[in-house]
Amino acid sequence: MNEAQSIVQRYIDTWNETDPLERRALIAEVFAEDVDYTDPLASVSGHDAIDQFISAAQKQFAGLRFSLAGSVDSHHSQARFTWHLGPPGIEEPIVVGFDVAVIEAGHMRSVYGFLDRVPARA
Repeated sequence: MNEAQSIVQRYIDTWNETDPLERRALIAEVFAEDVDYTDPLASVSGHDAIDQFISAAQKQFAGLRFSLAGSVDSHHSQARFTWHLGPPGIEEPIVVGFDVAVIEAGHMRSVYGFLDRVPARA
């Protein structure tokens, strides 16, 4: 497994970690201290804001799990990857997203997220 693949897998693990202390440890491992994260729902910076955003997403999507969908494509300091969010053990995800991360010194410095499929609002 190359560095980008490993970091992205730990990123997915971070989104699934519900224990606050374990999640904070993963955030410190995966993200640069001054990380910038932007997707259609939020734009946050730093470990505290990332932690709050992930915690809120876990509450909104309780019981669902993130998974890496395929391999990580990377070159230079960039990685792109597709992820799924859905019930464990169910093949068809509820949400599909695509992220691009800038990796510096073994940490994600910036993450740019896109939502490819989201459920229709009721």
